[in-house]
Amino acid sequence: MILVDRALEERERAGDPVRVGMIGAGFMGHGIALQILKSTPGMELVAIANRTVERARDAYAQAGATDVVEVDDARALERAVESGRPAVTADPLAVAGAAQIDAVIEVTGAVEFGAHAVTAAIDHGKHVVLMNAELDGTIGRALKRRADAAQVVYTVSDGDQPGVTMNLYRFVKGLGIRPVLCGNVKGLHDPYRNPTTQEGFARQWGQNPYMVTSFADGTKISFEQAVVANATGMTVGKRGMHGPTVEAGTHVRDTAALFPLDELLEGEGIVDYVVGADPAPGVFVLGTHDDPLQQHYLNLYKLGEGPLYCFYTPYHLCHFEVPTTVARAVLFNDAALAPQNSLQVEVVATAKQDLRAGETIDALGGYMTYGLAEKADTARAENLLPIGLAEGARLIREVTKDSVLSYGDVELPPDRLCDALRAEQDAEVAA
Repeated sequence: MILVDRALEERERAGDPVRVGMIGAGFMGHGIALQILKSTPGMELVAIANRTVERARDAYAQAGATDVVEVDDARALERAVESGRPAVTADPLAVAGAAQIDAVIEVTGAVEFGAHAVTAAIDHGKHVVLMNAELDGTIGRALKRRADAAQVVYTVSDGDQPGVTMNLYRFVKGLGIRPVLCGNVKGLHDPYRNPTTQEGFARQWGQNPYMVTSFADGTKISFEQAVVANATGMTVGKRGMHGPTVEAGTHVRDTAALFPLDELLEGEGIVDYVVGADPAPGVFVLGTHDDPLQQHYLNLYKLGEGPLYCFYTPYHLCHFEVPTTVARAVLFNDAALAPQNSLQVEVVATAKQDLRAGETIDALGGYMTYGLAEKADTARAENLLPIGLAEGARLIREVTKDSVLSYGDVELPPDRLCDALRAEQDAEVAA
């Protein structure tokens, strides 16, 4: 909040709020609406687009906004903004195209739909804030390149673990300490979970069973760590990462010895995770320092004798921190997290069960596949299928349980934007 809170207060005093549109009104979208409308001075959520308009209306109502107008296009949305009335629409292009909107928050978790929404927002000169690691982990570099050309900010949001990790990474690096591992703390990892096993938990918290399954089966952690790797230049130690499991109550600072030291100290470092550690669900960065005098000070400050020093954030607050990311983009032209030019890690589709020829692959967090983080060079060399492109693909041959799928195993749906952007990204990386 340093700088950002005061900058937003100044926009509030000046009567010149940052105007935001949001695409997606699911569980997280409801939280973002609540945070902006109730707790963020100097910012207005002027429009929400959702395929089911009633869900968008509900998000406003939960935050206390009842004088809501439904619109069909960008021009009607612009009139709503001029009249001071929040707007809902089924058309994401209306949000992308409305002139008064400074930034668009994309919070659908869908790859193809998200690709259309984000490219439209960029093409209309909007800054883009993603709560969609799946989209960034699949075609983030192509979207970032498009945003750079349009001179707008493309960023993954703070609050989600990748953004929180990047904040910590930048802090550690700014101290002169070299980050060698960016880590994530998980409470559960079972690649065979499915929407049936997770239905009760999803119902308890009002979430989507497929999304909840992606948390449990490792797909989400793979995307989150791929996003961090592609923003920092780090890689993975092996397919699927090391992911050690520890006894409940083990502090994250005591897990450093579970990762191979030589691997950490060579190259640009790795991304990984640990299951069962405290504090959860936080993030951590392991760093090292070559200066003996600075090592002495770090030891004095209770970080130990080295060679690894553990820095951690004990929580991630998801929707609470999204408005801060919006303000960083709009007011300071700063991305919380975005991919570098070279891609380091992909998330590849892996069979959750034996798959038969002729079947169509279901959604992320479904019954058929889970994601594994893999080195991008290996994924390209082996022609492996990114899980972000797997939904809707038809299997043309059998794939046994726990085998990684290749492009040769499937027939992709025709005429998808995500495939076209992926082709652009692959061509750029290969050049």
